[in-house]
Amino acid sequence: MMNQMKSLIMEEEGQAMTEYGLILGLVAVAVVAILVLLRDEIISIFQGVVSSVQGSEDSASFGNLKDQ
Repeated sequence: MMNQMKSLIMEEEGQAMTEYGLILGLVAVAVVAILVLLRDEIISIFQGVVSSVQGSEDSASFGNLKDQ
């Protein structure tokens, strides 16, 4: 019985997977924190892209496609 308890304490099979899970969790928290901090800059970048795409659609010549 005592040998089984010692082997359970010393067993390291699941340790690596647990460490990878913790690292993945920390990376996810860091990414969310960065996205929250850079929220306004990200929104302005996407708004700039949308306005430039809309501007290029307005200035493009599609011939009869606009009329259909």
